[in-house]
Amino acid sequence: MSTTTPLRLRKAARVILVGPPGSGKGTQSGRLLNHFKMSAISSGDILRENIRAQTPLGVQAERIIRSGGLVNDNVMVKLIVGELSRRGWVESRSTLTSGVTITGALEILGHEAKKTRLAASSSPASSFLLDGFPRTRGQAESLDQEVEMNFVVNLDVPRDVILERIESRMVHAPSGRVYNNSWNPPKVPGRDDVTGEPLTKRADDCPEVFAKRLKAYDESTAPLLEHYDKTGLLWTVRGASSDEITPQLDAEILRRFG
Repeated sequence: MSTTTPLRLRKAARVILVGPPGSGKGTQSGRLLNHFKMSAISSGDILRENIRAQTPLGVQAERIIRSGGLVNDNVMVKLIVGELSRRGWVESRSTLTSGVTITGALEILGHEAKKTRLAASSSPASSFLLDGFPRTRGQAESLDQEVEMNFVVNLDVPRDVILERIESRMVHAPSGRVYNNSWNPPKVPGRDDVTGEPLTKRADDCPEVFAKRLKAYDESTAPLLEHYDKTGLLWTVRGASSDEITPQLDAEILRRFG
């Protein structure tokens, strides 16, 4: 499918993409953004920007991280909602700073805040792909209370295909560029195309270790998929390669939002 002219949507798509490591989630994300001119909303980027700007939530998150803890789901949801509101894609609450909503502030101060889902824009220009969040059922439930996501994609790639990909994978560590001897080999064997520097294998890129990662992923993600299946948002796409999956995913996006 050509990516020269972006495909047109008639209403906003608010998408979550779920897939195991090695499933090609990064490839599908990039193609979605390109094909439909969606925006990528990265929970990690939002967190780092709020810490850099020292917003109230950013300060709280930084304190948690420095103490060795994990930023809790409620704070992450408030950060995401703050960014979506700033862009005008969901209803904007009155804010104390660009990084915290009134609801978030009340909760930080220990007061109970009424949970009301924010109205979301229906404009196609407000379509986005949420990256890195949610990863658990609890995170999904917290997000549901604030924002109505409307499409959750589950990438179902055969495990033997994933393990074969990983076994053939090489990386240029300084840049993060990834190569695969089977379908994306470097121009010069063992060398990065851009710098000519040596390629390496990640320590966990072996079938035995990666199989354990896949098992852990399945165990942690099953409740998340069950949650979205019950809400009617989950759609599973199956394929052994990214080129098999992309046409199916594009067609489903157009069917729902085109």
